[in-house]
Amino acid sequence: MKANQPKRKVFNDAVDMLTGTEPEGGVQMLPIDKIAPFHDHPFKLYEGERLDDMVESIREHGVLTPVIVQKTVDGYEMLAGHNRQNAARIAGLTEVPAIVKDGLSDEEAWVYVVETNVIQRSFNDLSVSERITVLSARYGKVCGTKKREEILEELHVLNGDGGHHVHQQAKSRELIGQEYGMTGRNIARYIRCNQLIPAFKDMLDDGTLTMIAGVEASYLSEDEQKLVLSVMEQNCIKLKKDTAAKLRAAAGSISKETVQAIFGVDKPVDASEVKRPVSVKLPAKVYSRYFSNVAAKDVQGILEAALDLYFEQKGA
Repeated sequence: MKANQPKRKVFNDAVDMLTGTEPEGGVQMLPIDKIAPFHDHPFKLYEGERLDDMVESIREHGVLTPVIVQKTVDGYEMLAGHNRQNAARIAGLTEVPAIVKDGLSDEEAWVYVVETNVIQRSFNDLSVSERITVLSARYGKVCGTKKREEILEELHVLNGDGGHHVHQQAKSRELIGQEYGMTGRNIARYIRCNQLIPAFKDMLDDGTLTMIAGVEASYLSEDEQKLVLSVMEQNCIKLKKDTAAKLRAAAGSISKETVQAIFGVDKPVDASEVKRPVSVKLPAKVYSRYFSNVAAKDVQGILEAALDLYFEQKGA
């Protein structure tokens, strides 16, 4: 099936209109199944209403903005367009318009992956782990200034901005913080948490691990973090900031026995002994006052942090 084929001229005309000329190599129609996701892709795909809207739009108009891929031994790897590819597949298309890049360095490929998500999505819409990726890439200057500007210019043009000259000089944490409305200290915390294993980043996303505890845990090696995670899962316990600080102090010489002692457990707790979670309802007035503009996935983490602070102040 080549449902997208009749619209091929539209794709090329759109690119011509935006750039004044076709991009190097032109726009090619590539089989969807020949494009693999970017290795270690750090961003989550759209879900729910946002995905449904994209699928409906593609069914009606096709994929109007070409994806950007790079050549691989077995086919292609996606750089910019993971959501378009996913929505196009759901919409029943077997091909997507693509701009093919060749000879990119790893750093240059990462610029396409990271900056596309920043351009197309609000920074506030990103999950904690996605913000960690963006800020770490920005602070680390993933490739030279001139090449980075060229890539950003290309991405803005393809997204219909008509070009957007961005001067990406080396930025301090404070300058990056000004860009995102965050303090330099918070920027440093996000960047530090890039050293966490994926499981702990997932906990940051769902609110079961606070940023402060994550920072402490980030000083453990990958193997030590996995050991800590294993003890947590075996005993059905969470990692609090005080415990994380003790683990950090023991970094480099951590064993399972050390972790169990720091957590205050001698052996895995039997599942039958674990207290079942209790559901607590907030009055609508309280929820509206404090959480009306907060994503549902962030509420639990905020409540836990507030309770930790409350009982610390009470001396509990």
